[in-house]
Amino acid sequence: MKFSPSFLDEIRARVPVSEVVRQKVAIKKQGREWRGLSPFNSEKTPSFYVNDPKGFFHDFSSGKHGDGFTFLMETEGISFPEAVAKLAAMAGLPMPVETAQEREKDKKRATLTEVLEWAAEHFQKQLRGPQGREARDYLARREISPAAQAQFRLGYSAPGRHDLRDALAAKGATVETMIEAGLLIHGEEVTVPYDRFRDRVMFPICDRAGVPIAFGGRALAKDAQAKYLNSPETELFHKGFTLYNLHNARKAAHETGTVIAVEGYVDVIAMTAAGFPHCVAPLGTALTVEQCGLLWRMAEEPILCFDGDKAGLKAAWRAIDTALPLIEPGRSLRFVLLPGGQDPDELLRSGGPAAVAEALQAPLPLVEMLWRRETEGKALETPERRAGLERRFRELSAQIRDPSLRRHYERELDQRLSQLLDARDRRLAPAFRRRGEGFRRQPAGASTGGAVSVGAALAGSPLFRGVKTPISPRECLLLLIFVNHPSLIAEHLEDLVAVEFEAREARALQQLLVEIGTSRPQSELDCDPSIEEEIERAGLGAFLSRLEGMVAHANLWSVRKGAAASDAAVSLRQVLSLHRKVSTLNRELRAVERRLANDPCEEDQARLAEIRAQLSAIDGTEASLEGFGSMSGRVSRAL
Repeated sequence: MKFSPSFLDEIRARVPVSEVVRQKVAIKKQGREWRGLSPFNSEKTPSFYVNDPKGFFHDFSSGKHGDGFTFLMETEGISFPEAVAKLAAMAGLPMPVETAQEREKDKKRATLTEVLEWAAEHFQKQLRGPQGREARDYLARREISPAAQAQFRLGYSAPGRHDLRDALAAKGATVETMIEAGLLIHGEEVTVPYDRFRDRVMFPICDRAGVPIAFGGRALAKDAQAKYLNSPETELFHKGFTLYNLHNARKAAHETGTVIAVEGYVDVIAMTAAGFPHCVAPLGTALTVEQCGLLWRMAEEPILCFDGDKAGLKAAWRAIDTALPLIEPGRSLRFVLLPGGQDPDELLRSGGPAAVAEALQAPLPLVEMLWRRETEGKALETPERRAGLERRFRELSAQIRDPSLRRHYERELDQRLSQLLDARDRRLAPAFRRRGEGFRRQPAGASTGGAVSVGAALAGSPLFRGVKTPISPRECLLLLIFVNHPSLIAEHLEDLVAVEFEAREARALQQLLVEIGTSRPQSELDCDPSIEEEIERAGLGAFLSRLEGMVAHANLWSVRKGAAASDAAVSLRQVLSLHRKVSTLNRELRAVERRLANDPCEEDQARLAEIRAQLSAIDGTEASLEGFGSMSGRVSRAL
């Protein structure tokens, strides 16, 4: 009797493997697994493990492996239908009644399976025969040994149009069955069906039990229309629902704790021969949802090992989009992009197993690959593009269904984006040095080369001077230190450029200071010349007086003129350090507030309180600086 996958999956969901095993074996919980003495061998040290999340048991003493059905079959010597009946009773599920239609379908599947097995045997025989010489030469050039050929049941399809058809007909297969098995080409314009695979090295594609259900063929002729050709979709074969070498890799994957997905048949064979038997490959398609599920049944974080060329990158990007809605705590993907654009087979031949092992030692997590895809080579020089990237990250994170993991992705990407933009601001300063002319004030109507320029008329207007955007004590100190100690500008130019002042006058003074730092030689700045006249000419004299008034009664001697440059530098470093901390915390604060607005949760509420506490602690640190507290009065924060 044939049981539907949904019925078997429902039993597995209702009856954990540990519940089946505990009826016969004393097992104890250790972490996420259960452990006990082997029921198959006599031993003193436990080597029998059960993993409920993955739905399997594994006995290291005997190598036996399987699910709850397998365990009953192994320990009680019963058939699969009998094991299903027992577990269905434990699950409280009635056994399905097989209809005449289902019996006919099972019979048809058995016939297709038999014909495909005959085809695999025929192809193997052809490879060993006289017609298979060119195919054997090709495999020798690819360094696929006879032992590997036998292990993977490689074969050869002769160039004749009816070679396979006639051979299978001689065994009793009908043309209709061969068509349904995907072995023959047919159609309205094809009067006589003919072999689908001709003059190709043949790779059997097997189900979980190792039974051939389809084939892949690699053309030997250079002028072949398709280099690789797979069987079409059939009753037995759905290419998005299986993986090449799945039947061999399952046990190895469970033993090693990981599974590696590569791109091609030859890559799988080469990797297996080199000591990496836990290797599979998709079947000429982008990784599907169902294939991700197969990988996760073997390992929590499968490694996708793609060629390091553009096609490999493209495959990695598509895999990210497929996996994002599916990942959850303990279930993700890792990525390895091989060096030099090589595939695994090429890397093995050029560098040996050690080169592949080295590449596999540092796989990239999914979040890192996502970050690289969205940021590498992207220009972020405008607010619109930066906002677009931020929105893109929110949209991608929203695809993650698990709420906790989604919040962690949002936080990680927010932090990375903040760091990226901070680094970008720091990189601007050297460019400004090289293009110092871009900071000089221009006549009205002239191009500023991208710099924010304030003309004398605008800077001196009542409208401009009347703007009273609050400025924080921290911003006030930064500007006054640079005004009264201009020799520090060049050394801290990157820090000055990176500050995002809120007040319009502060930004104008910042621009003027950057211009002075990039246009004057350091020797001139070291002489401590007065720059108040330039500030007055720029229409910023009133703003400077306002800043000086803010510190008039504070004991901030290092900010004032006449203080040693070394003392001023110490104060500057203190204020800059506080500024960076506050800027980073405020960015995260805004990100958390956005998340709370969309999806309130206790974790983000706690993080919000934590950030606010850290900001309050920094306020206390500011107050402890000499003179800072006496001038601050805890005014509203402008950073």
